Amino acid sequence: MKKVMVYAYTTFNLGDDLFIKVLCERYPNTKFYLYAPKEYKTLFKEKNNVTIVPRDSFMIRGINFALKAFKTKAFFRRLAAQSCDMGVYIGGSLFIQGEKWREALQNVRNMRVGNKPFFLLGANFGPFQDRDFYLEYKELFKDYTDICFREKYSYDQFNDLPNVRMASDILFQMRREGINQEKNNHIVMSVIKPSRKNLANYDEVYYKKMKDIAVYFIERGYEVTLMSFCELEGDKEAVETIVDRIPDQYVTMVNKHFYKWNIEETLEIIAKSSFGVATRFHAMILGWVYNKPVFPIVYSDKMTNVMNDVGFKGNYTDFSSIDSLKAEDVFKSMETNVIDVSNQAINAEKHFEVLDNYLS
Repeated sequence: MKKVMVYAYTTFNLGDDLFIKVLCERYPNTKFYLYAPKEYKTLFKEKNNVTIVPRDSFMIRGINFALKAFKTKAFFRRLAAQSCDMGVYIGGSLFIQGEKWREALQNVRNMRVGNKPFFLLGANFGPFQDRDFYLEYKELFKDYTDICFREKYSYDQFNDLPNVRMASDILFQMRREGINQEKNNHIVMSVIKPSRKNLANYDEVYYKKMKDIAVYFIERGYEVTLMSFCELEGDKEAVETIVDRIPDQYVTMVNKHFYKWNIEETLEIIAKSSFGVATRFHAMILGWVYNKPVFPIVYSDKMTNVMNDVGFKGNYTDFSSIDSLKAEDVFKSMETNVIDVSNQAINAEKHFEVLDNYLS
């Protein structure tokens, strides 16, 4: 049985956790090791081929701290990786330039052990400001076994490297079997805390617009679920703030849903809805996967890049225009914002076509 070290964004973010789920389910006869909080044992308790290396256990934290003086970080992660046959770094927005980008770069460098095969799957690159950021990563990427980006913008930046490919977002291939998709008079609104996404001064106007949209749908007979994809990034706080603004007479028509360990429940809520208002990137993708009309609220170029790639022609807004957004225009999008992503579902499988040669 092959052993694979998985590197991912492990903060109970629905999109990233689904990446891990898709990967591990694709290769049931492979043993995967994931360096993550110990609570991930609960999330993947039914996956017999997943072993969690708990980075927040008392022992591991203590040893990592003791070794920090010797510039040895994530000692147990590297120890686990040394016992594996290869590494897979899987995720979405993995390469955003921040103030400590050189430290983040070194962390990525440390993921690969020796000359073992190493795969980068599902990501987009950027945004970034400094050319050095781009050039340093390009030099690193040259030695990877395979890189598959999820949108054309990122692919175009590295398409002169022979190991770089492109495929549709990994979650387009999410299986619909086993998920109840019986529609009801119900919409899902995935929300964020804008200031946690480097959108300073937008919290108040965004919360007001989300409240207005929720009320508009409720007044037309719809039940509304406000959904948090990642508590750590402020989604839960955003849900609570918006619900607090809903007039008392409508509160019984509003549900709050917080993702953490409940993947199947979260997917079923989306699949059974009639419509989605998607500020989260993967709320947009999952809405399309389950054949729902979706109104995107764009907070990042990664959303518009994918919308362009799939040929989405529906109505949407971004944060520069959100102040003028009208709830009735969102409501009208129920009739216009459906898109067929069956081709993307097939194309998304290509993320794994090279890895298949190693694990199938």
